[in-house]
Amino acid sequence: MLKPVPLYIGLRYVAARRRQQFISFINGFSLLGMALGVMALIVVTSVMNGFDRELKTRILSVVPHGFVERAGGLEDWQGIARSLRQQPHVEAASPFVKGFALLGAGGSSHGVEFQGVDPVALRDVSTVGEHMVSGSLDALQPRSYNIVLGRILARQLNAIVGDSVVLTLPEVVVTPAGIFPRTKRFTVAGIFSVGAQVDQGVALVNIEDAARLLRMPGKVQGLQLRFDDMNNALGRVPTYAEGLGEGFSGEDWSQSQGSLFQAVKMEKTVVTLMLMIIVAVAAFNIVSALVLMVADKRSDIAVLRTLGLTSRQIMSVFVVQGSAIGIIGAVSGAVIGTLIAFNLTEMVSWVENLLGAKIFDPRVFFVSFLPSEFRTADAVIVLTAAILMSLLATLFPAWRASQIQPAEALRYE
Repeated sequence: MLKPVPLYIGLRYVAARRRQQFISFINGFSLLGMALGVMALIVVTSVMNGFDRELKTRILSVVPHGFVERAGGLEDWQGIARSLRQQPHVEAASPFVKGFALLGAGGSSHGVEFQGVDPVALRDVSTVGEHMVSGSLDALQPRSYNIVLGRILARQLNAIVGDSVVLTLPEVVVTPAGIFPRTKRFTVAGIFSVGAQVDQGVALVNIEDAARLLRMPGKVQGLQLRFDDMNNALGRVPTYAEGLGEGFSGEDWSQSQGSLFQAVKMEKTVVTLMLMIIVAVAAFNIVSALVLMVADKRSDIAVLRTLGLTSRQIMSVFVVQGSAIGIIGAVSGAVIGTLIAFNLTEMVSWVENLLGAKIFDPRVFFVSFLPSEFRTADAVIVLTAAILMSLLATLFPAWRASQIQPAEALRYE
């Protein structure tokens, strides 16, 4: 016989159907469960990768890749900006002043981060000007006290272009009439929509107006940086800030926006572990199928032992059988999952067109479609984990089979 005996017999047992309808059903159920588990894992991880990509693309197209600040503010920010633009991978620098306040209009109010920006320099580090729904960034002129709001924030305040909103700072002013919070009335000059969390919590004003509100006239708080690639900002911004001298500090987008992306990463990890239970259940089904198979094949095992097969070879027979079920199911699921992951966005769009309804309402969700990004590394990890669990599931039943004694098995045959 040219084929290795354990491999030949194990594969024959996988395909056998005679007098084993129930065992064959369990084998098929195990294979189907393994395929569904692997398919679901690949599709879900691709969707999570797609959401991560969309959030990074949308947020980091508006939010700068890095910030450099100095305690007490900067006066000669133009010279600092020239120095930073000479650093590797830095493409642009723009001054900013920022603070937190309560923005109110029409009886409702919301906490916001207001950013004082130069509307001309801002275009070099942010694409927010390309996402204006109404109005223009050019309206943010010095002493105009105009303000540009995100779309969701404007809707929450029920404000449109031309309306007045009141900015209340977290500090008070002592007057002969009493203690009052510092407030300033602004006119809504524009509304932008990025399709991310920025739409809900950011308001833009002119940098001179913001500096005057924060009592630092003639200064800026720091510089916003844009790199040729957002990944090139990681770890470099603090180094560049330290090179500017004492008192400078810097952070990149992984620090300023890190909590959001860490939350997405954690969610992906938790969902993956939960869906891995499906694969584990399929592996337990393999154990059940092999235990029943061993009980049914006791006489065959005894005959094979009398013909010269060792305990190790008997064990290999059932390891081959169980592993074949797991590998076939895992590979089938990986192929189907990969095909779905590559075409998921189009499939969901087709379903939406067929039903005439949007699954992800753009008025509610930041991302109004189902993104998908297939990554080979994720698929390899899922496939490897499924095959390893299948292999481990075969060890105990195969060991039990190797312990069967020929004389005991054939006593009543």
